[in-house]
Amino acid sequence: MPNLPDDDAWLLEEQRAIGDRIRVIRMRQDRTQESVYLAADIARSSYQEIEAGRAEARIGSLLRIARVLGVHVADLLRD
Repeated sequence: MPNLPDDDAWLLEEQRAIGDRIRVIRMRQDRTQESVYLAADIARSSYQEIEAGRAEARIGSLLRIARVLGVHVADLLRD
């Protein structure tokens, strides 16, 4: 069994990385946060927390964001 970290630092790091990927894709498309969260039918505060890496995004939210951005959800989860 692999050794896993005892703290949640790795989780916060992954959340930030996902948020960064969303932001980069959105900015490459010259889109505002507002255009994405409205099209994805996600609350503004929830979207902002996801993009900032401060929230654990639900899979439904990630699927909606990916659809609006025209990418596969896996593109948000991996480098």
